[in-house]
Formats: sequence, C-alpha cells, structure tokens
Amino acid sequence: MSNIDLKPKAKIKIKVERPKLHKVILVNDDYTPREFVVSVLKAEFRMTEDQATKVMLTAHQRGVCVVGVFTKDVAETKATRATDAGRAKGYPLLFTTEPEE
Repeated sequence: MSNIDLKPKAKIKIKVERPKLHKVILVNDDYTPREFVVSVLKAEFRMTEDQATKVMLTAHQRGVCVVGVFTKDVAETKATRATDAGRAKGYPLLFTTEPEE
C-alpha cells in the first residue's frame, strides 16, 4: 500500500477586509487666494479647472468641502502635500482627513 493521503484537505477561506477609507477635506480660510486653491486642487488631486473651482467655491460657501475619498495613507499624504503647498507660499491653506462613516 502506498502512503498517499487521499483525505480531502480543508479549504481555508481568508476574509480580506477592504481598507477603511478616509475623506480629504478642504477647510476654507479668508486669506488663501481662490486661484491658488484651484491650482493646488488641480495639481494634488488631478482635478479639472471646473472640478477644482466647484470644490473651492463649496468650501468658500460652506466652510468645508470633501475633496476626495482615499485609503488612509493616500488621504494623509495628499492632505499633507496640499497643506504644505500653501504653507510654502505663506498661506494658511488647510486640508484635513477623517475616516469615512
């Protein structure tokens, strides 16, 4: 007799959780020029002129606007880079992140 194991092997199912998503939020201020905000949105978030203008105006009118939703690392990196772009020019431009509900 050969010693080959003919019993079926148990299949292990690994449940992969989708990574939690985070919102990047543009916070309005009264000092950063609108054109500069639009240029940062276009550069960092790959928006068209139209999309960036709408986001900037929404933040201007409501105080904040969700720019996009990304994985946590991407959201934090984009928010930091966009905020730093404003700081480099002396503007109080601020992008924050928060977990999506």
